[in-house]
Amino acid sequence: MILASQILFISTTEVFFILLVVVMLFGAKNIPDIAKGLGKGMRTLKDATNDIKHEITKSAENNGIDTSITKEVNEELNKVKDDLEQFTGSIKRNK
Repeated sequence: MILASQILFISTTEVFFILLVVVMLFGAKNIPDIAKGLGKGMRTLKDATNDIKHEITKSAENNGIDTSITKEVNEELNKVKDDLEQFTGSIKRNK
């Protein structure tokens, strides 16, 4: 299992120090609001990216450009997706 600190190349001590600085700067009461804002921003970015991708694909199809992805690329994408799901599985909250 890969930890977030291993991917970011920072140690656990450094993560705790960063969290301490964040709490000192913003206060414990403001952290959920900041996280919520970051989540909304990430969602907006993802939606915008999907819209751009959709428009490019639509335009390419209208102009007769082949937009199919080869089997090898799909396999690599699935590998990356599986690795990402393994990583985020340890981070997600259980409902």
